[in-house]
Amino acid sequence: MNKGFFKIPDVKNEPVKQYAPGSPERAELQAMYDKLWNSVRDIPMYIDGKEVRTGKTERVKPPHDHHHNVGHYHMGDVTHIQSAIDAALKARKQWAAMSWEQRASIFLKAADLIAGPYRAEINAATMIAQSKTAFQTEIDAACELIDFLRFNVKYMAEIYNEQPNSQPGIWNRMEYRPLEGFVFAVTPFNFTAISGNLPASAALMGNVVVWKPSLYQVYSAYVVMKVLIEAGLPAGVINMIMTDPAETARVVLGNPDFAGIHYTGSTTVFRSIWKTIGENIHLYRSYPRIVGETGGKDYVWMHPSADATEVAVALIRGAFEYQGQKCSAASRAYIPASRWKEVNELLGRMLSEIKMGSPRDFSNFVTAVIHEGAFDRIVNYIEDARKNPDCQIIYGGKYDKSVGYFIEPTVIVTKNPKSRTMVEEIFGPVLTIYIYEDAQWEASLELVNETSEYALTGAIFSRDRYAIETATIRLVDSAGNFYINDKPTGAVVDQQPFGGARGSGTNDKAGSKLNLLRWVSARSIKETFVPPIDYTYPFMK
Repeated sequence: MNKGFFKIPDVKNEPVKQYAPGSPERAELQAMYDKLWNSVRDIPMYIDGKEVRTGKTERVKPPHDHHHNVGHYHMGDVTHIQSAIDAALKARKQWAAMSWEQRASIFLKAADLIAGPYRAEINAATMIAQSKTAFQTEIDAACELIDFLRFNVKYMAEIYNEQPNSQPGIWNRMEYRPLEGFVFAVTPFNFTAISGNLPASAALMGNVVVWKPSLYQVYSAYVVMKVLIEAGLPAGVINMIMTDPAETARVVLGNPDFAGIHYTGSTTVFRSIWKTIGENIHLYRSYPRIVGETGGKDYVWMHPSADATEVAVALIRGAFEYQGQKCSAASRAYIPASRWKEVNELLGRMLSEIKMGSPRDFSNFVTAVIHEGAFDRIVNYIEDARKNPDCQIIYGGKYDKSVGYFIEPTVIVTKNPKSRTMVEEIFGPVLTIYIYEDAQWEASLELVNETSEYALTGAIFSRDRYAIETATIRLVDSAGNFYINDKPTGAVVDQQPFGGARGSGTNDKAGSKLNLLRWVSARSIKETFVPPIDYTYPFMK
């Protein structure tokens, strides 16, 4: 409930540490990495504020060295799913009634803990178990998660302060209630920040949560839970379970108190969840909120007037940072024929300089993909392109999973703008380029718009302002996050609220007030100070 108001501290984006050679933060992070690398972490579930261990464990495998052991997590079963739901519902009344200032304090403290004493640990955990470089980890597990926690408090205060007008003798007010029931948070492997934000944003607004992180991200999710508990999160408000995905969905989506889902993951799974909710709609106390951010087939489009170096850097960073395992990663590009030679030469030079290996070596630009299943799927796309007469692999194309799941940054040039790697989401370090004739630049925009079922991110490069305006209008439905002269990745909380439409999700914009509004159910209250005592109106006289 919204009780009382106060001016929250001014919020600014968390500064990004650079981890330059010889810097204290670099030494601290390396030391923490080595400490975690040489220990075995026992990761429990958290249900009703208690650590739950089942003895049925699965090993945590660093993707860049899958023979090494850094820990194990405890798998739960259907009884633990139900226990998490019961714990959440038990906590709901007291948590929903807590003043919002007290809830805010918990998450603001969590942000400060991550910014300070837990920064190296959450970053090192993300580097080890998700194979992120130090910089990619810093902008994710530290800065973005801190920003989510702090800015969400700001947005909450703004929402609660939005009140209706009142007339003389009447007081109108709006109460922003949490949803009736529990929220189900399903989070992905690729961003620790998303993993922390999805349950935390719903909880901040007074909801209770059952959280199922990706089984490939539990190593850093464990740190998130430690931070929240230390920050004062009461028992049962967020319950973290490691359980079979299908079984979890069956139990959760079949519960009458299911009030909403906060999801980031594959489009296929999200559609399946939506279908199940529809089939079960008669079971629920209220219509569940469905919030999801899913896949992308994100593009870079170059106008003939654009700068070749700027485009080449955007392609390298946009396609290959974090091995292309971002839903926003550049996966298809459209380059004018007159500029292809310049762009190609720049790509070749930059790719020849890129190093690949463990994130412990800070000179590596790319590391390993998340697991063997992802490795095999990405390799299938590369081999399919190798056999396709319309496609030519001009850079990369090699791979090896003997030690880690390593795939070289791969660039394909295709003669067919609807070839498989131009259309389907790959979620790996594969970029496909189509070369169009300069005179057809306006027609190529329609090709960009119609090729993919997704509409998450897209980028255009041009020095011609008329072309920029044309592209912005023509591609209005093609991306929820649209970039002009910049790569299509790297959205920052409070600067570029993130989310897409079409097959990319519900576009509820994480990192903005719009997302938090999805986790409240508003109640309008009208109070009349002196009620009328005569039923008649003047017109009746």
